[in-house]
Amino acid sequence: MATLAAPAASFDTSEHLVVLIHGLWGNPGHLQFLKDSLRERYSEDHVHILVTERNANSFTYDGIQVGGERVTREIEEKLADLEKDGHSIKRISVIGYSLGGLIARYAIGLLYHKRVFDRIEPINFTTFAAPHLGVRTPLTGALNYIWNILGPRTLSVSGKQLFMVDQFQETGRPLLAVLADPEHIFIKALARFKNRSLYANAVHDRSVTWYTAGISATDPFVDMDAVECNYVKGYEPVVIDGENPVSLKKRERLPLTQLLYRKLFREIPLGIFFVIFIPIGTTALLAGAVVQSFRSSRRIRLHQEGKAGIDVSEYRIPLITEIREGVEEMYENLNNAHDTEYLPSDDSNYARPSKVGAEHKVKSNPDFPTLALTKEQFAMIDALDGVGFKKYPVYIHLHPHSHAAIIKRRAGAGFEEGRIVVKHWLDNFEV
Repeated sequence: MATLAAPAASFDTSEHLVVLIHGLWGNPGHLQFLKDSLRERYSEDHVHILVTERNANSFTYDGIQVGGERVTREIEEKLADLEKDGHSIKRISVIGYSLGGLIARYAIGLLYHKRVFDRIEPINFTTFAAPHLGVRTPLTGALNYIWNILGPRTLSVSGKQLFMVDQFQETGRPLLAVLADPEHIFIKALARFKNRSLYANAVHDRSVTWYTAGISATDPFVDMDAVECNYVKGYEPVVIDGENPVSLKKRERLPLTQLLYRKLFREIPLGIFFVIFIPIGTTALLAGAVVQSFRSSRRIRLHQEGKAGIDVSEYRIPLITEIREGVEEMYENLNNAHDTEYLPSDDSNYARPSKVGAEHKVKSNPDFPTLALTKEQFAMIDALDGVGFKKYPVYIHLHPHSHAAIIKRRAGAGFEEGRIVVKHWLDNFEV
């Protein structure tokens, strides 16, 4: 495995604050390897690290907006403390893991609105396995339809926002659509960062699949037996070249017996899973969701009333004006227990928005068909691609749950490939 240590690089001597934000059901400990690796590479003389704490565990149920406001307050307090101790922060980087990537995008919008970036230069914005397009399954198919109804009811406000069934404040639109609106502060804030990158699991991510973490309308990794991955030199066989991710293998016609085998042992067990286990699992999931949703609604109410340690009035932006200017495992199994759906290659009735207020027809690639996303999701892809991200697909081989392994969330041999991902991130991190 690759080591993280590297020769000391010359860099700007300005002091730099790096903010690390964990994900759903997460806690600061999930980011320990990122923190330790960053500190091993850079000393405290120039790089200060803030691992946010106020959204830990069930507090992540409270939604992206509330989470973003909490993180913004933590950043402001950290900056004030550093200044009080005689430090002068001139640069800032923000790193978000899983749901933390969306909370990060909200928080930087608030920092932009409060003109923090006028005095502190935004340098690196990176997400690891973040659901930029939400977690809806494709539109077609009965099982997908059922999950898109059930899913939002399991995670309180965060669930509604991730499945894009919420109406964000007075906009009447899902929060994720507002986050990706080119005319809004959140995209404007993202554009201010000098470097933008994302790491997305190509396979085996039961929480955040490739299309949403990689901001992609196609999935070249749906059949890994049919492709050869093109890795970034020096980071094989984990980090994939985002600009040329795969090469197609020569197609072979499968014998009838193998086709029948796939039918019997892949599709039929999936049906059995839905018939037998989902009624049991969803009962437990929804029972827990009721309790967590009640607790979350109480926390949100206190937050809104300014009784949770934050005066929310300074973070509440007039959006209309601005626009014009355990349970975890069951959730992952349910979320992952369906096949990917695609738009028909000759579908002339489904328009993909190229930007807000404009449309063009989807042209499906026969090798990698266009996923059956919503029109809002297609618009989000266009807007985020318009800002520009360096995209790095990640192929975790050693662990069946790549969502945790991508950042080496825990110790163990199965998580070691995350070390290569983090090394690549640090090798491309500008201080």
